[in-house]
Amino acid sequence: MIAVQTDRLIFKEYKPEYANLAHKVFSDPQTMFFWPTPFSINETQKWIERSLQSYKENGFGRYAIFLKETDEFIGDCGILKTETDNVLVHDLGYIIHEPFWNSGFGIEAAKAVMEFGFKKLNIESLYANMPFNHAASIKVAEKLGMKRIKEFNNNKNRSILTYLYCSVK
Repeated sequence: MIAVQTDRLIFKEYKPEYANLAHKVFSDPQTMFFWPTPFSINETQKWIERSLQSYKENGFGRYAIFLKETDEFIGDCGILKTETDNVLVHDLGYIIHEPFWNSGFGIEAAKAVMEFGFKKLNIESLYANMPFNHAASIKVAEKLGMKRIKEFNNNKNRSILTYLYCSVK
């Protein structure tokens, strides 16, 4: 099922058979540099399962991103209810495969999902968190009009300093 589209991207609900496509992205050390470690195939499968469960429970989750022109899998973006610094939030997340960085796909994807969250899902506020030194992710959040509301040491990511951004509908 197609969840969202932009001029260049198609967002599809994950299917278990996307595991190998996703693993190519999530196991890449450069793409996953700001994560604790690149994902194993088992972690990639669990990532997809989490979105499948979220679709059932909430009607949304993370989505597989494909280029419209070539149908190539280039990353994911979406919204998950998740605990961030001990508070349950609607987390807007985005991961773009490193070969596609600096092409505007991150902001395009995140903006489309943000609009989907606010307009179609009627979510009141969205949050995004990223390591303090992840300049590209910070840039995306700020281009979306999100405001940094907090800094915390993220126990889910090596206890590194993390920025929390928020946007309200």
